[in-house]
Amino acid sequence: MLQRQETDAALIDRLQEAAFSYFLDYTDSKTGLVADTSLPGAPSSIAATGFGLSAYPVGVERGWISRADAAGRTLTTLRFLAESRQSREKDATGYKGLYYHFLDMKTGRRVWRSELSLIDSALLLAGVITAAAYFSRDNAVEAEIQSLAAMLYARANWQWALDRADTLSLGWKPRSGFLPYRWEGYSEAIILYVLALASPAHPIPECSYHAFAAKFDWMMCPDSKPYLYAGPLFIHLFSHAWIDFRGIRDAAVAEKGSDYFHNTRRAIAVQRNYAERNPGGFVGYGADMWGLTACDGPERPRVLSNGRRQNFAGYAARGAPLGPDDGTIAPWAPLACLPFEPQAAVRGCRHMLDTYPDLLIDGRFPGSFNPSISGKGPEGWVSGRCVGLDQGLLVMMIENHRSGLIWDLLRDSSVIRRGLKRAGFSGDWL
Repeated sequence: MLQRQETDAALIDRLQEAAFSYFLDYTDSKTGLVADTSLPGAPSSIAATGFGLSAYPVGVERGWISRADAAGRTLTTLRFLAESRQSREKDATGYKGLYYHFLDMKTGRRVWRSELSLIDSALLLAGVITAAAYFSRDNAVEAEIQSLAAMLYARANWQWALDRADTLSLGWKPRSGFLPYRWEGYSEAIILYVLALASPAHPIPECSYHAFAAKFDWMMCPDSKPYLYAGPLFIHLFSHAWIDFRGIRDAAVAEKGSDYFHNTRRAIAVQRNYAERNPGGFVGYGADMWGLTACDGPERPRVLSNGRRQNFAGYAARGAPLGPDDGTIAPWAPLACLPFEPQAAVRGCRHMLDTYPDLLIDGRFPGSFNPSISGKGPEGWVSGRCVGLDQGLLVMMIENHRSGLIWDLLRDSSVIRRGLKRAGFSGDWL
């Protein structure tokens, strides 16, 4: 007898809980830092740690972790961040209240000669602010969370990170100084600018946001509507994990009669249209098989299952419609789009799980796969690791669709409201 198909609600709940469990399985108990990936020996990513801090309230509300346990884990992380070494030394945890991209899980020291990362520090501090917004009860643990969160946010010196220019630098290294690149043009950095504008101690001027937005690149969608272009899908999602952009606009999008929420809907339409056209002739692409974004991929040139030779570059910021594209898909991406296009998100998720039954790793989506490469099954090449950023984004975006929890918390945040208003946003809940 055929089994009844799992309902959409049950499927989403299962995948969200599996994504949440990443933060139970891959967080250091002493430092509270979250591993970048599930690979043995992986360092911590400070951005993944920020997603973890944001995921704990979801776990409490869903009954996957007790409030006391989640608050305790949060406090461990905030205490470590507050007490870890901030200096110009090459193996410190951070400098000027900002943090190196990758840290040793157990010591918190900088690894891989990574940069002091502006965007990853922002994602970490967005998690800190989310924790403070949720853990606000009148008890000693949650009072300490509030106090530490306020200190950590105020300590971040965004003014220094301007490096005497209008826009924020991408990062800094202890020996060579600031990187020769800046956060300008549409990107995941909206959350970065909102936090930097709202700082109580080291705010950047409003003109910095305008300089960032002045470099936006617009193109036309297949339906002839203006679309704020960015190829990789994650760019259209990261800031939205925390900020509810529905009904609010800054000058840049208001001029085009759009907003950032609808722009992400258009980005999804572009991705699906591109996958349906499949100009590269890759296996599996279609309206329900999409998700081009920054992710791992195969390395070195390979022969595809159809005999064609294809160049591969490993990790790359894949995107649509302008590429690059080598047949590598992020299978978690459709479900992360649930708040924007629920029907397309569920259809894409079901299609991947039905077509590629051995895709999941411990119940979680891997970072990426490429069915155009011959493998043990139809999945072809599959990344051997789950990625903390992907799992955190899934937890948050699914919850924003289901209950609006994170969006509700941060709509009431004085930090987020102040930063958005200084950037020129207005309308609806603002």
